[in-house]
Amino acid sequence: MKPYGLENIRNVVLLSHAGAGKTTTAEAAMYTAGAIGRLGKVDDGSSTSDYDPDEVKRKISINLALLPGPWREVKVNLIDTPGYADFAGEVKAALRVGEGAIIVICAASGVEVGSEQVWGYCQEADLPRLILVNKVDRENADFFRTVTEIQSRFGAKCLPIQLPIGAQDNFQGVADLLTRKSYTGSPPKEGELPSSLEAQAGSFREKLVEAAAETDDRLIDKYLGGKELSLEEIRAGLRQATVSGSVIPILAGSALQNVGMNGLLDAVGDYLPSPKERVVATVGEPKVESSQEGPLAALVFKTTADRIGKLTYFRVYSGAVDSNSQVWNATRGSVERIGQLFTLGGKNQEPVPQVPAGDIGAVAKLNVTATGDTLSSQNKPVKIAPIQFPEPIFDGAVYPKTKADLDKLGASLARLAEEDLTLKVRRDNDTGETILSGIGETQLEVAADKMMRKFGVGVKLETPKVPYKETITASANAEYKHKKQSGGHGQYGHVLLALEPLPRGNGNEFAEKIVGGAVPKNYIPAVEKGFNEAVQDGVLAHYPVVDVKATLYDGSFHSVDSSEICFKIAGSQAMKKGLSQGQPILLEPVMNITITVPGDLTGDIIGDLNTKRARVQGMNPEGDVNIIEAQVPLAEVLRYAIDLKSITQGRGSHRLKFSHYEEVPAHIIQKVMAERQAAEKE
Repeated sequence: MKPYGLENIRNVVLLSHAGAGKTTTAEAAMYTAGAIGRLGKVDDGSSTSDYDPDEVKRKISINLALLPGPWREVKVNLIDTPGYADFAGEVKAALRVGEGAIIVICAASGVEVGSEQVWGYCQEADLPRLILVNKVDRENADFFRTVTEIQSRFGAKCLPIQLPIGAQDNFQGVADLLTRKSYTGSPPKEGELPSSLEAQAGSFREKLVEAAAETDDRLIDKYLGGKELSLEEIRAGLRQATVSGSVIPILAGSALQNVGMNGLLDAVGDYLPSPKERVVATVGEPKVESSQEGPLAALVFKTTADRIGKLTYFRVYSGAVDSNSQVWNATRGSVERIGQLFTLGGKNQEPVPQVPAGDIGAVAKLNVTATGDTLSSQNKPVKIAPIQFPEPIFDGAVYPKTKADLDKLGASLARLAEEDLTLKVRRDNDTGETILSGIGETQLEVAADKMMRKFGVGVKLETPKVPYKETITASANAEYKHKKQSGGHGQYGHVLLALEPLPRGNGNEFAEKIVGGAVPKNYIPAVEKGFNEAVQDGVLAHYPVVDVKATLYDGSFHSVDSSEICFKIAGSQAMKKGLSQGQPILLEPVMNITITVPGDLTGDIIGDLNTKRARVQGMNPEGDVNIIEAQVPLAEVLRYAIDLKSITQGRGSHRLKFSHYEEVPAHIIQKVMAERQAAEKE
């Protein structure tokens, strides 16, 4: 593909609710642009952007995919993104490097939860956008009903610039409101506007002309003076209105039939901004201006990893990156060697000598660079603001299937987390489990499949264990004498401990008040070792013991038979006796939970929380949503991301943060102890 200047590039993110036809739209648009030679399909795994084996298997988009294509005098870089909420990190990365967006909405299903979510993402990113009402040929499709719903949810600034000709199985093409022409079939044939649409077209066109005129004082004077605006003036005004966000053009089409794609690509070139028209977000000074001649500034927005190495995706804002060169990683403060550069079209890689400002490219086998880093020139370093990824909210415990898998587990999890920054890996010291955290259950299942396919590591995902603790509620004295005689040197250690409960969260303490050398000083550290060993294994259900103070106040020794190991055993056994006598209880972690839901679902959420032993702390309405604050035992919300999605149809979100430990209710203790015994037998 020939090189394009800043003014002639469009980096456009494709967004939608899952199943609205976004990937099919990308396929049809690239076929129309001549970038691909045949129309692939999601259902048979032949689409250009859903090429990952996990995507083919599940028939959903999991990764963002780049699809560049020429259209008229413009290079369109379409970035196809997942519609499934578990993969919102890919959406955030794509939005960070795009100047405009296309939101695809199904004409049969209308505005869905995912449509609202991606609309919110676009507003956060202040991204100009188009709306494509897709699947107008579907049964029960209704373009005009969908437009009314769009305007109701997103505002009257959403205005059709096309109308469908026919509907459902009679859908034939689209009518362009600006040119008053019809375009039917694939490839489209130009014709006159059908007489049946003239009245509606006239009404919708008038709103467009008014919106275009309002962008310019000269145009509004001409419009109010009763003079007709030229097609060029309307387009220029609409472009300004779209770039500023005061108008969101709505188009119609059927990606599956490849009808309406010409008009969609025209709209991308005509109304969405070029890289030159967008401000580059940076960290501190100096600022970056989009320029071919300026110093290098490029943002790494995605990394893929496999057994061979990694592929790094980057977007150039200023200057250019050359093949076989050196750049400065301003984030890491290190030189990075650049090998052969590529432009990507799905899984296809085309070698290029240079990736200029405004464009997107990829390079393999970088040494220090990771997602979010800025590549620049060493003499004029800059830092582009990194991508804000969603925080993980769903945990899974990862268990290797074999010893060989265990040996490779850590490295493969690290590679996964490098590839997807919404995945976090940690070791839970209380339960001994390796925890993989993400946005949802499907994301973790895909991660497990990837580990097998990419790194040959087989794992099982399980619900994480709850890190229960034990403590005592009453003071107790305990004595233990360790005495053995079997010929020769015997064993002797004798200690008396005073145990007392400490305030919650104080941890464990060991003290000694030995007088008269009842226990020699050189054996006291051994008693403390026995204490530390005993608190790792409680007497109720073998959970760690917390918030207990043990004081060694008396004992005895034998000049020949005593040793450190004897006093360690005595200290440990005395602790176990004392714990049993101190009215032991089980403690569970309690979490602060913040739940954001639409106001009309508040009652459902409160009702569900009441079944989870939660204590609601307060509710704060903010616009159309309610923010619920509560405290809830961790054991009740290990799968809360799934519950919340079910109750709210994906419209709710939540955050969990550890608060404190408190006593497990009596009716639940037996259940916890039984589960612990069953797990130990396994």
